[in-house]
Amino acid sequence: MNKLEKAIELMQNQKFEEATKLFTESIEENPKEPVGYINFGNLLMHLNEFERAERFYNKAIELDDTAATAYYGLGTVYYEQENFTKAQNEFLQAIEKGLDQADAYFMLGMTFVHQEYVKLALPYLLRAVELDPDDVDIQFQYGLCLAQNGQIEGAEETMKTVLQLEENHSDAYYNLGVAALHKEDAALALDYFDKALECNKDHMLASHGKAKIEQALNGE
Repeated sequence: MNKLEKAIELMQNQKFEEATKLFTESIEENPKEPVGYINFGNLLMHLNEFERAERFYNKAIELDDTAATAYYGLGTVYYEQENFTKAQNEFLQAIEKGLDQADAYFMLGMTFVHQEYVKLALPYLLRAVELDPDDVDIQFQYGLCLAQNGQIEGAEETMKTVLQLEENHSDAYYNLGVAALHKEDAALALDYFDKALECNKDHMLASHGKAKIEQALNGE
């Protein structure tokens, strides 16, 4: 195992100080290798040192402008700082440079969601689902995006998939309740809100939805 591999292992084990030392040595010994800068950037992202991470990713791109993971890293830096337009551009670059991974499509989709371009988000979230169908967060955000685009039946199916992956997902139950209300099925909505509250007794939206239905059913 070389220094870079050892440093990555240390980083994964949360041993950031030791990882920093080895990354630094690896970069000093191989200053023209972009992978060292990318991984050091990843470490800095873990530590929320966004400005330093940005510099390391940019250095990697300077050395190799086809380094897809460097663009992805930059996208993550901007995303974490809620600069979604810049993040979007970097994630697009990462995909164009060959990063055909669920996370890249998911993060790109989410930049559009945060900018309220839900139609633009949909194909990227769909691609992320295709690449990693067992990822709960990806499935859930795809389901939300379907609902925001008025595709209620598709959203329902996706939320049910979420529950197959994670049976106590309170937000999936809540959104199924909202979908049931959309179809004017108050009894089914109430059942879903109850299930959301069973999973998370502090689910404010489900609690509010349940109270509204009960008031309506009691003629209040």
